[in-house]
Amino acid sequence: MQSMMQMSEAQGPAAAMGLDGCREVARRLFHRVSAVVRGRDDVIELVLIALLADGHILLEDFPGSGKTTLAKALGEAIVDDRAEQARGLIEAFRRIQFTPDLLPSDLTGTTVFEPSSAQFSFHPGPIFAHVVLADEINRTSPKVQAAMLEAMAEKQVTVDNQTRALDDLFFVIATQNPLDLAGTYPLPVAQLDRFLFKIRMTHIDRASELDVLRTMKARRDGHERTLAPVTRSEILAARAAVEDGVRVHELVQEGLVDVATRLRQDRRVLQGVSTRSLVLAVPALQIRAMLHGRDYVDSEDLQVVLPHVFTHRLELSAGAEEAPAVIKDAMQPVLESIARAAM
Repeated sequence: MQSMMQMSEAQGPAAAMGLDGCREVARRLFHRVSAVVRGRDDVIELVLIALLADGHILLEDFPGSGKTTLAKALGEAIVDDRAEQARGLIEAFRRIQFTPDLLPSDLTGTTVFEPSSAQFSFHPGPIFAHVVLADEINRTSPKVQAAMLEAMAEKQVTVDNQTRALDDLFFVIATQNPLDLAGTYPLPVAQLDRFLFKIRMTHIDRASELDVLRTMKARRDGHERTLAPVTRSEILAARAAVEDGVRVHELVQEGLVDVATRLRQDRRVLQGVSTRSLVLAVPALQIRAMLHGRDYVDSEDLQVVLPHVFTHRLELSAGAEEAPAVIKDAMQPVLESIARAAM
């Protein structure tokens, strides 16, 4: 099982991590990122949930909203504690600007003939990183999107008929601009379904914008680097510890299925959510429960997490309400039923 593989890599104290240790890992990550990204605490928490739940996120935003800063801060907060030889060519953070003329090899890397050795050698692309920012992912061709799909779904890439594994920590933060649709290729349903969350970012409040201006120098000078980082092994161990240590009651599992069923049967919905989305939602619910001091998932976790899991997976009929409203209607009786059972 994947959790057993992750635990085998997390040697030392991290291998015996409990839920308190998981919360400490999340606290350090949150402090590092929030020291750089101001006024986005709710977004940072969702990003950390996705990272620890081994998912990927899609940010729908506008230029200058801090997405690159957020992704870079997260990547720099993670230290690869393996021996240098074991790290291979994995970088902490890479940013990929997607354009219509991008080729799959620009993403995955390519095989190059070396005249000095008379051999072919593989030059890895920017996809080989712990945290990858896929900027304006909907501006690239379907062929490149297919290469991203393999990386996100299987944590591997195929170059010249040879499959190469990505790191277990591989985490994608993709962005798209909802207001600028010229020259874009809408993401196919299969690729949207690989994103655990879709998060819509809005402008930060006045106090936070003032804080951004007041702290420009400290953030530019890298003040956050004085805060404690998190190791790769700690993150992998935290994933395994939460999977084993946070209970998901049968009522919660039934609630997930019931919400999905209600969405599929809703006349406003042309295409409902997939079974994969329910599978991906479970670790996200567990991580959210852990972050809020519990060793069990409750209705509050469902209420917070599910809209971000389901919104981008629904296709609604013309004239229907927006997806969050439809999801809220489907969730309400299920949440009430779970709350009554817990009394």
